[in-house]
Amino acid sequence: MNALFTISTARLLSEALANFRSFSSTSMGKLVENSIRQKLETALKPVHLEILNESHMHNVPQGSESHFKVVVVSDEFAGMPLIKRHRLVNATLKDELQSSVHALSIEAKTPEQWNPAHTTESSPSCMGGFGK
Repeated sequence: MNALFTISTARLLSEALANFRSFSSTSMGKLVENSIRQKLETALKPVHLEILNESHMHNVPQGSESHFKVVVVSDEFAGMPLIKRHRLVNATLKDELQSSVHALSIEAKTPEQWNPAHTTESSPSCMGGFGK
């Protein structure tokens, strides 16, 4: 009975750990990205939104959420110069930029400027900083 209990307990613990890993890698593993998405969708009501986590291209731990590129297409940008569009995105993501996001690349367009066939290119690879 004791051996059976130990095997059953080990199996349950193993399944629970697998479920937790699955959950954490999907939901919890994208906390910053999900926050960025929610805030941009709420503030700018985009007709197109891409969020690329480019952290893996930098010298940061695996799974980091520190370097992002966003492509935002919104009517909210109509009549705004590019600098004001960027300021609006930065203001919307103020909390993330003050805490976990180290770098943010922004493409901010109106629907009239947007080409649906556009392919977003990754940023250049990190050169290591400090002029290396």
